[in-house]
Amino acid sequence: VAESACAGTMEEARIIAKRIGYPVLVRAAFALGGLGSGFAQNETELDALCTKAFVNSPQVIIDECLRGWKELEYEVMRDSRDNCLVVCNMENIDPMGIHTGESIVVAPSQTLTNDEYNQLRDTAIKVIRHFGIVGEANIQYALDPYSKTYRIVEVNPRLSRSSALASKATGYPLAYIAAKIALGHDLVSLRNQVTR
Repeated sequence: VAESACAGTMEEARIIAKRIGYPVLVRAAFALGGLGSGFAQNETELDALCTKAFVNSPQVIIDECLRGWKELEYEVMRDSRDNCLVVCNMENIDPMGIHTGESIVVAPSQTLTNDEYNQLRDTAIKVIRHFGIVGEANIQYALDPYSKTYRIVEVNPRLSRSSALASKATGYPLAYIAAKIALGHDLVSLRNQVTR
C-alpha cells in the first residue's frame, strides 16, 4: 500500500514528507475535486501547497508519489467456498498522475511481463481472501516501470465501471455471476451462457 499520513499542522506535514521522501503528493482532506492538491519536490513546495490546503481543510494528506508508475486493475471473483477467479486485468495507457477518467484503458494489459502479471494476479487473490470478500472486487495497482515494486492503490469490493469494461472485454457476465454468488451459488457450478 502506498505510504500515506495525515497532518494537522505545517510541522507535522514536514515531518511526514521527510519520512516518506520527496516527491510527495499533498491533498487537502475532506475537499472535493482535488482542491488544494499538488506534487511537492521539496520542503519549499510542500509549504506552499500546505498553506493553500489548510485554507480549505483542517488536515492535509501526504502521500508517496507514484506519478509515472503503470496503473493497472484486476477484476476478481470469490465464492463462499473460497474458489477464486481472476476475470480480467486492465491497463491504463497513461501512467499514474493522469486521472483515470481521462485515460484510455485496454484489456488485457499490454506492457506487463509474465512475472509482473502473475505477481499482481497472486496478490489480487490474496487481497480478496484477506478481506473475506464474497462476490466481485476491483483491485487497482501502481507498478514501478523499472522494477517489480508495486503498490495497492484501491480495493473496491463491488461492481464498478471497470467491471462493465471487463465483462465486455471477456464476455464474462460479472454482475450476473456476482448476484448468483450472493444467492449462495459457487463459481464451479456457474456456467457462462455467453461462452459455453
